[in-house]
Amino acid sequence: MSVFVAGGSGTIGIPLVRALVAAGHKVTAMTRSTNKEGALLALGASVAIADALDRDAVARAVDAARPTHVIHQLTALPKAGVSRPRDLDATNRLRVEGTRNLLQAAIRARADRFLAGSFAMLSPRDESRVSADAAAVAVRSMEAQVLDATTHGAIEGVVLRYGLFYGLSVPSTLDMIERVRRHRLPILRSDRGLLPLINVDDAVSATVLALDRAPAGAVYDIVDDRPVSLAEIVETIAEYTKASAPWRVPAWIPRLLAPYMSRLISMRMPLSNTKAKAELGWRPKYPTMREGLVPIARQAA
Repeated sequence: MSVFVAGGSGTIGIPLVRALVAAGHKVTAMTRSTNKEGALLALGASVAIADALDRDAVARAVDAARPTHVIHQLTALPKAGVSRPRDLDATNRLRVEGTRNLLQAAIRARADRFLAGSFAMLSPRDESRVSADAAAVAVRSMEAQVLDATTHGAIEGVVLRYGLFYGLSVPSTLDMIERVRRHRLPILRSDRGLLPLINVDDAVSATVLALDRAPAGAVYDIVDDRPVSLAEIVETIAEYTKASAPWRVPAWIPRLLAPYMSRLISMRMPLSNTKAKAELGWRPKYPTMREGLVPIARQAA
C-alpha cells in the first residue's frame, strides 16, 4: 500500500509511521513543521511539509504522494493535555477544515480508503442529546464528512474512535507521572468517572489492521477492555512508582477551579472494543490500564 499519514509527527503519528514502514508499506508523512522532517525521514518515510488548513498545499502534497490509503491524525493539542476549552480551538479547526481539505485531496487523488482518527469521549452516541460543545461539534463534523463521502461512493471511509491515549511516548502521560511523583495531582474523594483509555501502541496496531480489514463506513471504538476513573489511574501510578499516596479533595474544588476538566474526568463512558476485536482481529497488547502502566512506571521509577 501507499499510505499518506496527515499528522505524521504527532503523538500517534510517529509510532504509526514506524509501524507502517515496518509492515512494508510506502509511507508519506505530512507535517507542518520542518523541524520534524529529519525524525520522519529517519523512520523510512517520505515527508510532505504542508499546513492542513491550506487547501491547495494539502492537495499538492496528496497528489504528489499518490496514496492508496489516507490516514487523518491531525490534532494540535497541548503537550500536558487539555485543561480548558480554548486548548482545543486549534484542533477543532483541524477536525472541521483540515478534514475537509484532506478528504477532498484524497478523493481528487483517487485514493481507495480514508481512515479518520476520532476521539471517543467527544463522539456522538445519542443524536437526541448531542452536545453543543465546540469540540463535540468539531468531532461530529469530522466523522460526518468521512461517512457522508462513503455513502456517496466518493471513497471508502472508516472512523476510529480512540480512547484517551497513554504510553511512554505520550507527553501527557509523562507529565502526569511527574506530577504524581511530586505529590501534585490530587484525586476526588468519590470519583465515579469511567474513562475509556487506550495505550498508543494498541491504537497504532488497530489502525494498521483497519487499513484493509475494516468495511467501508465502519466505525470502531478503539479502547482497552476496562474503563477507569482518574482516581484509579493516579493511584496506580503512585503504587507502581512508589510515590506517596495522592491527597483527596471534595468534588466542589475542581468544579470551582477547573470546571472543564472536572466535567471531563467525571464522565462515565463504559465503551466496548468487542466490534473492533471481532471485525479487525485486533487484540490489545495491554488489555487494561494496570498492565499498560507497568513498563511506563518501570522506566519512570
